[in-house]
Amino acid sequence: MSGKRECPAIEIDLGTTYCCVAVWQNGRVEIIPNEVGNRTTPSYVGVTNSERLIGNAAENQVVVNPTNTIF
Repeated sequence: MSGKRECPAIEIDLGTTYCCVAVWQNGRVEIIPNEVGNRTTPSYVGVTNSERLIGNAAENQVVVNPTNTIF
């Protein structure tokens, strides 16, 4: 009888306020931190004249660029 192998599974939670990504691996769930080390990412998208912003970067500039930022 061959041994049963378990493949990692990825879960993406696209929430209305925050998003989160987790992986089921080695019998447990591990939440994957974003680029700034947080376990959740704000559900914001922003656009400036020179770039597209997502998550924390978009949320941080919403006060100065509300017209071009959605959440």
